[in-house]
Amino acid sequence: MRDLREQLGLSQERVGVAIGIDESSSRARISRYELGIHEPPVQTARLIAEALEAPLPYLYCEEDDVAKLLLALHRLSTESRIRKVDEFLGQMAESGNR
Repeated sequence: MRDLREQLGLSQERVGVAIGIDESSSRARISRYELGIHEPPVQTARLIAEALEAPLPYLYCEEDDVAKLLLALHRLSTESRIRKVDEFLGQMAESGNR
């Protein structure tokens, strides 16, 4: 979460305010979420994901490469996403038949 926020050039305070947290406590709350001290409720996590222009599952990924994949897919148009996933699944099926 922190890496993506920083890539987007957003401060913790700005993300917090964008999701409706009071400005005086937004930085501390977002910091606690980033550090894993507290886990946001799902609705709050959904708002954070929207503020970061990421899919909700991105925030719950334990593996960086999977998080990157989710983010890349999220950034594609629906048509492109479907095509890429179909291509990938086709490649997986072919490699499984070898």
